[in-house]
Amino acid sequence: MKKTIVQAGAEFFKDKKVLVRVDFNVPQNADGSVADDSRIKAALKTIEFLANAKAKVILVSHLGRPKGKDQKFSMAPVAKQLQALVGNGIKVHVANDCVGEEAQKVVDALKPGEVCLLENVRFYPEEEKNDAEFAKKLASLADVYVNDAFGTAHRAHASTEGVAHLLHPALAGFLIDKEVQMLGETLDNPVRPFATIIGGSKVSSKIGVLENLLSRVDVMIIGGAMAFSFLKARGLNVGKSLVEDDRLDYCRKLEEQAKAKGVKLILPVDVICAKEIKEGAESITVDVEHIPADQMGLDLGPKTSALIDAALKECKTILWNGPLGVFEVKGFEKATFNVVDQLVALTAKGVKTIVGGGDSVAALGAKNVPESALTHVSTGGGASLEFIEGLVLPGIASLDDAENAVATAGKTR
Repeated sequence: MKKTIVQAGAEFFKDKKVLVRVDFNVPQNADGSVADDSRIKAALKTIEFLANAKAKVILVSHLGRPKGKDQKFSMAPVAKQLQALVGNGIKVHVANDCVGEEAQKVVDALKPGEVCLLENVRFYPEEEKNDAEFAKKLASLADVYVNDAFGTAHRAHASTEGVAHLLHPALAGFLIDKEVQMLGETLDNPVRPFATIIGGSKVSSKIGVLENLLSRVDVMIIGGAMAFSFLKARGLNVGKSLVEDDRLDYCRKLEEQAKAKGVKLILPVDVICAKEIKEGAESITVDVEHIPADQMGLDLGPKTSALIDAALKECKTILWNGPLGVFEVKGFEKATFNVVDQLVALTAKGVKTIVGGGDSVAALGAKNVPESALTHVSTGGGASLEFIEGLVLPGIASLDDAENAVATAGKTR
């Protein structure tokens, strides 16, 4: 476990300059304004805790993939939205740079309880290179480091990993603490039966997830385009469905391992097919043994959805990662939306439901399902995937362990 800002105590932060890595990589409208502020809202608890503790709060984030100092990716509109959301009369200032004199000037002018948002840290290529000198420049602005950007925790960048080796203590904010606890408890100590639903397009992108979960779950449901590689590995004709021919042996091996471990593996028994991925395209529903040679599977059929429903109703913990069909295209969203409905209903009955991965979260949004309807919706796409794989996330590993963290500001390691 990592030491958190709560464990450090509110009084510890009084008058200290606290550099907080947040994930404000938000979607933007054509005019640059924030199109979806959910990531800003996710960081409010940490920001308000520190501001109310009378810290001088210095926020750092990236936005998009700018090439140089492209003002289209400026953090200024994000700061405006943050000011509209933050509570208790907290003042939000904006810095025109993230390092150097401009940033230092804004930081020096901060009063206890005020916040400043630094300019886009990716305006400097040194950020993604985890450049040591650039990390030192960021660290020089503050006394303490807090990481609350789970969505970037899988990246060893200057603001996510480099700074944590320079500022002491390096602490976890509320969001990272919640993510680590929820995902960690789900993987390591689930209430059983434990089911996982794995979708998406490619087996190759989910090998780590499949292997880590196979030794932990009681039920494994495979959908999405990746299911067709498993079906072809069984010797079935899958028409023009997306298949990774170089992963067929792996699919066979996984099925054998599941059987040996007593894991119930559920693959599609019927699918919805069409000749093209297009709204309004003529589609047919067929059993998997009868997929036409000139068509591709784009969604799971009603028989498969019924199988999934029956399996999930027996479970107490469910982890979902990846859509079951091309849900973005009308006509091929039914299986994915059915799972959403099922998870919401089971959550209301006390089942622990965890959703991770950008596409799964997007499916919730497409169906207008609030995150509060599920036990936990992870804020990190790639980060949650790597966490589920069992990989080390540099942005979290570099933080102080709860038992070793030293409550002394301004010290370097």
